[in-house]
Amino acid sequence: MSKVENSLPKHIAIIVDGNRRWATNNGFDKKIGHKMGFDNLEKIIRYAAEKNIDYLSLYVFSTENFKRDSDEVDYLMRIFTHDFRHQAIRLNDKNIKIVFSGKRNNLSEKLNYSIRFMENLTKENTKTVVNFCLNYGGRSEIADACKNISLDVLRNIVSIEEINEDIIDKYMYNQLPPIDLMIRTSGEQRISNFMLWQLAYSELYFTDKCFPDFSINDFDIALKDFNLRDRRFGCNSQGNQNIEI
Repeated sequence: MSKVENSLPKHIAIIVDGNRRWATNNGFDKKIGHKMGFDNLEKIIRYAAEKNIDYLSLYVFSTENFKRDSDEVDYLMRIFTHDFRHQAIRLNDKNIKIVFSGKRNNLSEKLNYSIRFMENLTKENTKTVVNFCLNYGGRSEIADACKNISLDVLRNIVSIEEINEDIIDKYMYNQLPPIDLMIRTSGEQRISNFMLWQLAYSELYFTDKCFPDFSINDFDIALKDFNLRDRRFGCNSQGNQNIEI
């Protein structure tokens, strides 16, 4: 499958990176960097909805991020618990649906309540689906899917013969389409355990901009770069398999 001129990715994922680096570069406390990054999230989400992007996945906190100092983690948890709820109310007015991917068993009850509030508030919305990846790890998601499939095999809900890629999709934290374009800010060029299953054939785009500085113009530049890619999905430009040894 070749590129289509001016086509939009159906599913964009962003590794939200560089909030602390932005704060250091600008002489601020790292908490200010996280606050600026949070404020920018809403701008990017709103713009993605205006561009009619169907799905937007945002890596906002990994399972490994709990290893950071407790003061920073506590500040981020307060943002996720309180500020996200206010943001969700505003996004709800734009018909945007919010879902969360990640482990919830070790999050506070207040944060879990906020997550349920946001998902329930927006569950009937039909515009862009925003998938916040919070306390998330790609390997954990695949492992949890395998556990749940195994349980359903034991319950005779699924047979071994039925297990294929489509079945596994259904057991991810959220059933989302493959990622077409993954953007990572701050200059790092790693996937960092982010949505490994869904990233199989995505186009990767890296920018030196730290996330608080990542503007809607930068978002458009990433979209233009996406349209220059020749997406073959393992085939050559004529649609035949292209295997080189």
